[in-house]
Amino acid sequence: MKYILTFFYCIIVAQVFGQIKSPEDFGFRHFEYMFNGDKVDILVKSKKGEEGIKKPIFFFCQGSLPQPLIKFDEHGTYGVFPFNTDSLSNKFHIVIVSKPYIPIISNVNDLGENFSYQDSLGQFPKSYSERNLPEYYVSRNLKIIKYLQKKDWVSKKQLVVAGHSEGSTIALLMTYKSRLITHLIYSAGNPFGRMMSIIQQSREFETDTDSISYGEKQIKFWQEVVENKNNMDASKGDPYKTTFDFSKSLITNFEKINIPSLVCYGTKDWSAPFNDFLRVDMIRKGKNNYTFQAYIGTEHNYFPLTSDNKPNHDVYNWDKVVNDWLKWLEKN
Repeated sequence: MKYILTFFYCIIVAQVFGQIKSPEDFGFRHFEYMFNGDKVDILVKSKKGEEGIKKPIFFFCQGSLPQPLIKFDEHGTYGVFPFNTDSLSNKFHIVIVSKPYIPIISNVNDLGENFSYQDSLGQFPKSYSERNLPEYYVSRNLKIIKYLQKKDWVSKKQLVVAGHSEGSTIALLMTYKSRLITHLIYSAGNPFGRMMSIIQQSREFETDTDSISYGEKQIKFWQEVVENKNNMDASKGDPYKTTFDFSKSLITNFEKINIPSLVCYGTKDWSAPFNDFLRVDMIRKGKNNYTFQAYIGTEHNYFPLTSDNKPNHDVYNWDKVVNDWLKWLEKN
């Protein structure tokens, strides 16, 4: 099954294209790293002219689906990040890492639904699906951080790890496992895992007592996932194992993290009730290291909703969200 719990990538026209050459043509530094025999592409966005200045890392974990980091068409580039990086790059070197065995650059006309890279059969590449697991991403990303912190332009005084949507799970688990991380930003995640968001999303389509029980169908699907939790068949999208592993409750992980942590979410997101629970629970347990920021009336990617409950893409709140991240970092 292919899930839509992903970033909304708005088009940011960055330049007029000639021949596409390398990530450097898009304003990134590109590093290649070997992890367990896999070549990993690392992009670093720095303020122009300050690439060599010592700054801490802002490590951003992207959401789901096998999307190339750099996507373009005849009009320009699509945003590598869902936000403008200018304000963050004043204080940080911003890092993002490729999905396993997915090209780093691609024309959107060569991609499938939701900008997904697909093989000749229209499926997610097997080499990607075999590695599309939280344990893989967490181990890989922590190794990359140690690799980058050896660079003379990286300050070790601060290390911010942020993640949005599925990336929030990865960011949280990285923080849980590493003492190097000083600040966590958990954006639009679900503390009770992927499956709870899928069920909640399905419930939205149930209009009355005679409607199709979409949520019940998803719970039956979950039963099938649990019974086949090690199944790695990716012919229909993510394997059952991926869904199972990304659906584990994270409440215990939250309880054991003591560094300054920001949890932000839209109140119209499917995961909002679960973040509200997390908020109430952390208050009850005296976890004062957590700050919560709820964006009233916005959905998964911080767009407000129209009268018919559709995202209003004319109102783009991502840069406000990032500005709030910076304000929080300055206070903590």
